[in-house]
Amino acid sequence: MGVAAGELIVPFTGAIQAAFSVLLTIAFGVVAAQCNLLSPNAAKEVSKLCVRMFLPALLIYKIGSNLHQDTGVRYVPVLTWVAPAIAFNNTTSLPLLLIQSLKQTQVLDAILIGGESGSEAMDRAESYFLVNAMVSNSLTFALGPRLLRPGDEDASNEPHEEDDDSENGEANGDGVSSDMERGPDGIVDEETSLLPQQLTKPANRVEVKGYLKTRAWFNNLSPWLQETLEITWHFANAPLIGAIVGAVIGLTPALHRIFFSPSNEGGYLNASITAAIKNIGDLFASLQIIVVGVKLSKSLLRMKRGEHSGEVHKGSLATVTLIRFIIWPLISIPLIYAIASKTKLLDADPMLWFSMMLMPTGPPAMILVALADVTGAAESMKMTVAKFLTISYAVTPMICFAVVGALKATEAAIDQ
Repeated sequence: MGVAAGELIVPFTGAIQAAFSVLLTIAFGVVAAQCNLLSPNAAKEVSKLCVRMFLPALLIYKIGSNLHQDTGVRYVPVLTWVAPAIAFNNTTSLPLLLIQSLKQTQVLDAILIGGESGSEAMDRAESYFLVNAMVSNSLTFALGPRLLRPGDEDASNEPHEEDDDSENGEANGDGVSSDMERGPDGIVDEETSLLPQQLTKPANRVEVKGYLKTRAWFNNLSPWLQETLEITWHFANAPLIGAIVGAVIGLTPALHRIFFSPSNEGGYLNASITAAIKNIGDLFASLQIIVVGVKLSKSLLRMKRGEHSGEVHKGSLATVTLIRFIIWPLISIPLIYAIASKTKLLDADPMLWFSMMLMPTGPPAMILVALADVTGAAESMKMTVAKFLTISYAVTPMICFAVVGALKATEAAIDQ
C-alpha cells in the first residue's frame, strides 16, 4: 500500500497543478470582468477569435511540426479512436496543461522512447491530443448547435445586451456617435473598410453575384443532396481547416523543411511565419479559459441580485463526472493496453498509447463556451455552461487515478 500511495502522489500533484492552473485562470477572468477590463460582449468576440484563429494556428504549428511522411501513419489510430471516445470533453486546454505539469514533475520519463528527450516526447503527446481536438471540435460545431440552439421562448425572454460602445458612446446632433466621423464616402467608423471604394464596390458586387449563383445552384439540387451538403458544411470549420493545413505542411518534405527546419538548414520561414503562427496559437488555451471566467462573473452577479443565473442540475453533474472520470478510464485503459500489447495495430510509441488512454477522460470542453456564443444560445444557457465548467474543473484532480492507471498500463505494455 505504501508503494501504491507513493506512486499516486506525483501524478496527483501534477493533476492538482493542472486543475488549479485552470481554476486560477478562470479566477483571473472573473477579476477582469469585475474590474471592467473585459466586458461580456468583448469576451464573446475573444471566444470567437480563439476558435477561428488561435486554435487553427495552434493546430497548424503542432501537427505540422510533429507530422512527417514516415510518422504520419501513427496518427491514424487517433482519428479512428476519437469518434467513439468523444462526448464534448476537454481535448485541448486541460490535456496541454496536464502534459506540461507532468513534464515538470518528470512523471512520464518511464515511457520515453530510448534516446529521446522529455521535450520531444511531450511535443509528440501534445500533437496527438491536438489531432484528437481537431476531430472533437469538428463534431462539436457540427452537432453542438442542434443541442444548444435556443428556442423562440428563450430568445424572447432574454434582455437585449447592447455593446459597450452604444452604452458609453455619446451621439452628436446628427445622430452619429462621437467615435464616428464623416468622410467623402459617408460615415466612417471602426467597421469601415480601409480600401478605397473603387476596390470595395466591385468586390462587393462580385461577392453578391457569386452568392446568388451559388444559392440558385443549390436550390436546383435534389433534397437529399442539399441535406448532405448542409451536413458536410457543418464539419467545415476553422479548426479542421487548420489541421488540414498543418497535415499538408507536415507531410510535404519541402514545406516541412521551409517552415520547421532551422534557418541555416533551409527553414527560411521558421523565424518569421512559423514563429508568428506559434505565438498566436499559444494564446488559445489561456484566453478560452479567461472567457469562462467572464461568463462566470456575470452569472455570479445575477445570482447576487436574486436574478436567474443559469441552473446546474446535480444529477447531470454527477452523471458527467461518473462517466468522464471513472467509467471511461475503466474502458479506455484496458482496451488500449490490450491493443498495444497483443496486436500490431498501433505504432510502437508508448506516448501514443498513454495519450489514447487519457483522451476520453476529463471534464467538459472549454470550447462549449465558444459554441454557445457562436450559436447564439440564450444567456441563461451560457451562464449554466460557465458554472458547470467551473464545478467540473474543481473535481478535475480525480483525473490523477486515470493518469496513474494509464502510466502503469503503458509500462506493462512496454514490457510485453
